[in-house]
Amino acid sequence: MDRRTFLGAASAVLLADALHPVEALAASPAVKPMDLGLIISPFGAPEATFKRVHDIGFSNCFLSLDGYINGFTPEIASQFGDLLTKYSLVATTVEVVGPQPLEWNFLRGPSTIGLVPTKTRAARIDALRQASDFAKILGIPQVQTHCGFIPEDPADPLYPGTVEAIRTVAEHCKDNGQYFLMETGQETPTTMSRMLRDVAMPNLAVGLDTANLILYGKANPVDAVDIIGPHVRSVHAKDGRWPTNPSELGEEVLIGKGLVDFKQVFTKLHRLGYSGAITIERETSGPQQVEDVRQEKIYLERILREVLG
Repeated sequence: MDRRTFLGAASAVLLADALHPVEALAASPAVKPMDLGLIISPFGAPEATFKRVHDIGFSNCFLSLDGYINGFTPEIASQFGDLLTKYSLVATTVEVVGPQPLEWNFLRGPSTIGLVPTKTRAARIDALRQASDFAKILGIPQVQTHCGFIPEDPADPLYPGTVEAIRTVAEHCKDNGQYFLMETGQETPTTMSRMLRDVAMPNLAVGLDTANLILYGKANPVDAVDIIGPHVRSVHAKDGRWPTNPSELGEEVLIGKGLVDFKQVFTKLHRLGYSGAITIERETSGPQQVEDVRQEKIYLERILREVLG
């Protein structure tokens, strides 16, 4: 099914009021403020994946959907909707970062990640549009991605095209009644703040990944909240350590074993009125990932009780 056929079929299953103003979606009580959730990749085993979220005890999930690029269909949307209902889950956000190539390091990362590289920019914009249209069917109000190593120098030749690319995706999401979120990581918080200003779209916001700021050597997440905190609409709870190899990112570790001060981050976000989910992201796999997530859930629940009182 090509994209035009998909959009035509998708529109037939949308309710008449599927398009909402961004402001209305912002006020939608989809999850309790700072409710814990889990990032998942359903491709290949959707029911088992959604069931695992429920069985661990989460109420919500963040959908990583790269496996579905160029394969989003109304049938898959219907399947996801049924599974979300079956397991009493709310999907808060969808994300795609592809298509390939993607290299998560300091050597090839700048030329392969996000909307900055010109060679893959058009394909990435198209993938994000697909994800946005898919999320619209399910009523998911946020689309997120890594925009890449955004130049710190606004006079860099790559900067104007990146501004326009981000604006293009944000406009598409706005037409679908959604926020478009830039995930922290490859750029400093100040650079992200400048991008928010220069794109100048009311539905452009920030997905705060607490560890990425450290893994990329860009900032302490506690201090980053002072700069971009008012724009944060999703949070990935993840822990890590600073990079010591100039070619490779820092090490992602079990929450509580790294350098993120979650109590300070959550306290600052709470004072700013953050009302979205706290989504655990653990980059292990298999049974070890499940065990890690269970431990992280207990750790974060204790901190959130202290923060929320």
